[in-house]
Amino acid sequence: MSSVFRSPDDSFLLGGELPVRRLGYGTAQLTGPGYWGPRGERRASLAVLRAAVDQGVTLIDTADNYGPGVAEELVAEALHPYRDDLVIATKGGVVRTGDSAWHIAGRPDQLRAMCEASLQRLRTDRIDLYQLHRLDPQVPMAEQLGTLDALRQEGKIRHIGLDTLTADQLEQALSLTGIASVQNRFNLLDRASDAVLKVCEAHGLAFLPWFPLANGALTGDDAAALDGVAERHGATRGQIALAWLLHRSPALCPTPGTGSPVHLAENLRAREILLSTEDMSLLEALAPA
Repeated sequence: MSSVFRSPDDSFLLGGELPVRRLGYGTAQLTGPGYWGPRGERRASLAVLRAAVDQGVTLIDTADNYGPGVAEELVAEALHPYRDDLVIATKGGVVRTGDSAWHIAGRPDQLRAMCEASLQRLRTDRIDLYQLHRLDPQVPMAEQLGTLDALRQEGKIRHIGLDTLTADQLEQALSLTGIASVQNRFNLLDRASDAVLKVCEAHGLAFLPWFPLANGALTGDDAAALDGVAERHGATRGQIALAWLLHRSPALCPTPGTGSPVHLAENLRAREILLSTEDMSLLEALAPA
């Protein structure tokens, strides 16, 4: 008989002070193809956001360039005034000029302007977690983080996060200022950022994995083991993929997105799944060598 992991801790202290439930909600899917423009009827997007909070989500992950601007505006329209236990995370540092055109923009004046615009769209005086969407290779890291640190000292940012970086870059960033979170790609089939996860665990940082469901790649013959685990738990592949993240590390705080209330409820049920050691062994083996 296989042993069962104890239920993973449902909460994480973001920045050592803000309690969030580890399974959050991401807003990218509230925008159109390529994260450009709105998706469907506005009232449907507002309803999904409200349903997420009603079902216990306390971490909302958005970005200024989802739309652009669309996702942040939806968050504010649906959820403002924000509940005391709700943490809003957004991102800046990338400018969009089309559905496939992304431009890294990390000069101090650009970051400050983007943060100010997010504050207005989110209808708040302070952003709980402001994440640098990409490090700008043309601007020294110290200048980029220095700008965010200045915004934090001014009370416009509560905590700083970083998106898509190496373990060495994260260590360098930590030597420059306080960091609360990292967002890198990480899922059942992609563990390339495992070294980054280890740094997060060592320093008490949240790791918000993007593409937590492997962006639809959890299909095909190589995922047969996943089907077996899902069948044993009466769950979907996606639910098992999310449960695996919650069991894999206490630092992992996935924020899967969807525009469907049915899919939202399905995702959130992953919090109830307890994986056995046998389940975890089978799932660990899914990652390519």
